[in-house]
Amino acid sequence: MKLPAIKYAVENFSIEQLQKSETLLMDGLPLEIEITGDDEGEQLTHILSALWIKTEMKDKNMDYNTAFRAYMAKVRNSIN
Repeated sequence: MKLPAIKYAVENFSIEQLQKSETLLMDGLPLEIEITGDDEGEQLTHILSALWIKTEMKDKNMDYNTAFRAYMAKVRNSIN
């Protein structure tokens, strides 16, 4: 997981574009937007992360930094 790639996706793509990219990637089809990653698994991580953050921003009226911190707390808790 590369944080700059997640931030880029949040700043540059809509929820709909990210959802479509998730579907395309899962179906083995080429993406229509630029999502960086060392492999398809990392690309999927970046898409899902950006999608979660953007949804939090929209649903809970959060700014990027607050939503990003909430996401990282969720990741840390899942690891523990």
